Amino acid sequence: MTDHDEDFAAMFEASIKAKRFNTGQTLEGTIVAIGPEVAFVDVGGKGEATIEVEELKDEDGDIEVAVGDRIQAMVVSTAGGVRLSRKLVRGAATDRQLEDAFRTGLPVEGKVEQEVKGGYEVRIARQRGFCPFSQIDTLRTEPSAHIGKVYAFRIVEYKEGGRNLVVSRRALLEEEQRAMAAEVRRSIVAGAVVTGRVASVREFGAFVDLGGGVQGLLHVSEMGWSRVSDPSAVLKPGDEITVKVLRVDASEKDKQKISLGLKQLAVDPWSTVHETYEIGQVRTGRVTRVADFGAFVELEPGVEALAHTSTFAPTGRSEGWTSQVTQGMTGAFEILTIDLEKKRIGVALLPEGSARAGGSAPSQPEIVPGARLKGKVERLEKFGVFVFLAPGRTGLIPLSETGVAKEADIARTFPIGSDVEVVVLEIDPSGRRIRLSAKAVLDAREAEEVREYTERGDAAPAEGFGSLADKLRGALKPREK
Repeated sequence: MTDHDEDFAAMFEASIKAKRFNTGQTLEGTIVAIGPEVAFVDVGGKGEATIEVEELKDEDGDIEVAVGDRIQAMVVSTAGGVRLSRKLVRGAATDRQLEDAFRTGLPVEGKVEQEVKGGYEVRIARQRGFCPFSQIDTLRTEPSAHIGKVYAFRIVEYKEGGRNLVVSRRALLEEEQRAMAAEVRRSIVAGAVVTGRVASVREFGAFVDLGGGVQGLLHVSEMGWSRVSDPSAVLKPGDEITVKVLRVDASEKDKQKISLGLKQLAVDPWSTVHETYEIGQVRTGRVTRVADFGAFVELEPGVEALAHTSTFAPTGRSEGWTSQVTQGMTGAFEILTIDLEKKRIGVALLPEGSARAGGSAPSQPEIVPGARLKGKVERLEKFGVFVFLAPGRTGLIPLSETGVAKEADIARTFPIGSDVEVVVLEIDPSGRRIRLSAKAVLDAREAEEVREYTERGDAAPAEGFGSLADKLRGALKPREK
């Protein structure tokens, strides 16, 4: 094949391709020349198209492109050559252009001049159009808000040679929203960090508009590491926020279900708990809520502990422990347990004004066999008396160690909430089962009284050891003169 044949084949192929353009098709091309009225656009080996220079000017009337720039435009006509258009400028649009815009769906610029019955009068070029109220926006707005505004419209009815035009701005807005929504959905994947605007706030969280009408739910539990009780105190409609996509429901039915998180963009305070907290520490905390099983205490934003009911000294009244804590109060709490894996901390409220509450070392004797301690009667059972020794430490006085006769009323001797002195008899390796004796305290007191008596200078020497009871009886007899 000769060079001439190749040139002819190339031109023929280009001419065939040029005929394949369709009205309404969007093209991208390079500006190759700008004339007084039209500019020529190279559309990639498919021939050249033209576009009116007026469409390449900015609001000040200056041409905003140059030769070599690439533009996108829509084919508005293929008769006698390919004609392109990017927009129809309000003052420059001709009747032919308006008809082309109607056939191709190309947006036109119009100015909302006044409110009329059922809608607005819109000036487009030299023509007047009508836009119904329902077609001016996607949202409900005040009619006067649009008067004097210049918008892009789509011509939905073209009659009587353009003298009867019906236009819609909403059609363009919805089209833009659909295109934006598709783009937004492609970027919404688990783990993505996106920016959105708060659309509404409910008691369970906030809906966030991510663009294109795509919304995600920011649940109240994901707003902060500290407990949030009122979402409206954290966010308000219109606030712009950056959030992290936690989950996207991929099912067809719930394709719009997007779960968002705000706290995930901040450092989890539990990541440093192992460095800053240890058992035995005394920390100031704030009671955030009181439940049936105890009180939740915020030690710092995002780090919450539980003061279980078992850590409160018994009062003798049902749920009497609740009188010691109220929601919102602050106090000194001792750390009893730390479970990093489950993110749980057990604490106990320290009495106000106590040495421990002031941060000093514990003054209470260690709970070991032989220790003599003071506690409070927690509850009574058929087999013995449970005694509260310290937060989380309860021991049992078996009936045989109470020092009370079997037929006696044990409840009168050990009323719930009363103080009691005990001796630790034994404790299992876990430290949970503690066996106590009140009888041992009575015996110790009795022995102490005898010792004190025998050490007195005026005490008569004993002729024999005798029994402890004999000694006591002798000590209690009136001295003979």
